[in-house]
Amino acid sequence: MRVRGWWSGAWPTRRSRAFDVAIAVSFAGLDGVFMWFADQKFWLPPPVVSACSVVLGLALIVRRTHPVALGVFAVVFGTVTGAGAFSTLIVLYSLAAYTASRRTVVAIAVGCYVASLVFPAPTAATESFLAQSIFGIAFVGVPVLLGLYMGARKQLLASLQERAARLEREQHLLAERARGEERTRIAREMHDVVANRISVMVVHAGALKAIAVRDPARAAETASVIGDMGRQALEELRHVVGVLRQGEEALPQQVVTLAHLRELVGQSGAAGLRVDLTIRGEERPMPAAVGRTVYRLVQEALTNVHKHAGAADTRVDLGLLPEAVEVEIANEPPTAGPEHRLPSGGNGLVGLRERVTALGGSFDAGPRGGGYAVRARLPLPAS
Repeated sequence: MRVRGWWSGAWPTRRSRAFDVAIAVSFAGLDGVFMWFADQKFWLPPPVVSACSVVLGLALIVRRTHPVALGVFAVVFGTVTGAGAFSTLIVLYSLAAYTASRRTVVAIAVGCYVASLVFPAPTAATESFLAQSIFGIAFVGVPVLLGLYMGARKQLLASLQERAARLEREQHLLAERARGEERTRIAREMHDVVANRISVMVVHAGALKAIAVRDPARAAETASVIGDMGRQALEELRHVVGVLRQGEEALPQQVVTLAHLRELVGQSGAAGLRVDLTIRGEERPMPAAVGRTVYRLVQEALTNVHKHAGAADTRVDLGLLPEAVEVEIANEPPTAGPEHRLPSGGNGLVGLRERVTALGGSFDAGPRGGGYAVRARLPLPAS
């Protein structure tokens, strides 16, 4: 017979085992002494009834692990020998508390009640059948009802503990997921702020070294551009660190305008990249999130051109449509490799795709005509 899951097959704790042993020994002694000195005439001699009562009391050791078998044993053995006055109460309680099937509990309890009426104790001969019936109901019903209540209570507590443990595990997994997403976001922001700016600064530094002697004026201009880009990188890095310390809501969100895009394209042009910016549609302010994503798209794409295509001709096409913003950055096949090989982490395009997808847009990047193209379409929120 199946027993409730959390105590199935063994005692829950050592304390429970010790408690059951103490219960068994105590009731074995109590029933043995009571039946030895009881002023009742059973069909077996008092010493035999007393010994059988001790046996039934000691059987209480398995009241948690085998409640059904113990219940059947108590009904049959107690009815045949007349043993176990007090132990039978514990048997009925344990049967109701630790048995999964309510039908089994009711069947054994009814069997015990019927046995008490069919084979009454010797003292019951002087009592009416109604009195025997009422006493039998009380003798069987009280421990069974108490056992059912305690069993349901224990099952509820076990269910609540399991639910709490499950919620704790789920909360831990959600926290791990949130930390992973936060690490990804931080890595993306650091890449956008540091890697892109420094990559272009390295290109400028290489150009500065090449023209420092023959064209001092242009070298000074290039050095000024490097300084400006370094200050911009530090400023953006300060914003990222501020977000990490205070949260995004604590910092003002910069609104990217077309002037910022023209400045970004101009910086790449000053580094020796032949880049052309084309704007289609009516020039108007873009939403903050869309503007920042467009800026990162152009920034990352131009940085990749510097890294992998050298001075290849590049075109930046920005379409300001009524319902969306379309941007495409495409470069022609490189005539020569880049003068300064720059390291690449391979996460730039992944971060761009995540940014665009988060805004409900579409993103595509891949080779085209010997060069490379990055395209994105960002829907505008309804006004």
